[in-house]
Amino acid sequence: MALSISAVVLLGILVFVFVKKSGLNAAHAVVCTLFGFFLASTSMAPSINRFVANIADMIGQIRI
Repeated sequence: MALSISAVVLLGILVFVFVKKSGLNAAHAVVCTLFGFFLASTSMAPSINRFVANIADMIGQIRI
């Protein structure tokens, strides 16, 4: 659950920065958001969730 909230916050910040600094306008951000919502209701959602969780686990195991 904490990973999901962290990913949502990070992606939200990235979209905000892209809207403010780059060529991403509000309409593009809305389309990206809607794409994410519709993608979450497909059969690919569990695979994407496992992939993101595995990446987060790999990052978490890095020792500096």
